Amino acid sequence: MNAEYLRDAAMTAAIFGFFAMGWFGWAQEAPPKGWKPYLVAGSIVGGLASAGGLATALTHWDDGTALGADGGRTFGIVVGIEFGAAAIGAVALALTGRSRWIPVWVAFVVGVHLFPVAGVFDYAVIGVVGVLITAASLAAVPIARSRDLAPSAVTGAPTGVALASGAVYSLLSALLAY
Repeated sequence: MNAEYLRDAAMTAAIFGFFAMGWFGWAQEAPPKGWKPYLVAGSIVGGLASAGGLATALTHWDDGTALGADGGRTFGIVVGIEFGAAAIGAVALALTGRSRWIPVWVAFVVGVHLFPVAGVFDYAVIGVVGVLITAASLAAVPIARSRDLAPSAVTGAPTGVALASGAVYSLLSALLAY
């Protein structure tokens, strides 16, 4: 379940923690009463994991990475497709008057893109986080509709939890690899 390279685990913590802050922030657009302190706490956890992951990665930058020539190219292609799909879907939703569902679409794209990324790094935790985010995005529409909740809150909170959990796991994995 651990990354082959310490630097990759540390950078996973940095990236997942950074994006956890963003998702917890997006969830604060219109959260149910009482959610805000938990969303702020999640952002703090994400930020701390991100900072710790970045500091660890920088001190082990020359230790190796799965991003060789082929891995780096594949990773770039996957991320490019992710950004393109997220942008096209977001524009389509906005143009059709469904912009409130943009967070659901973006989470779905993020979750699905993590499957090939897990393969590039041979790091199963990335795939687990992908499964959790994809599941959260698929559950968000019926939950938001049935409970009259903002899709940003219903999507952002569990996506933030999945990313923050992956960040903390990856940071601990990197720190314990010393």
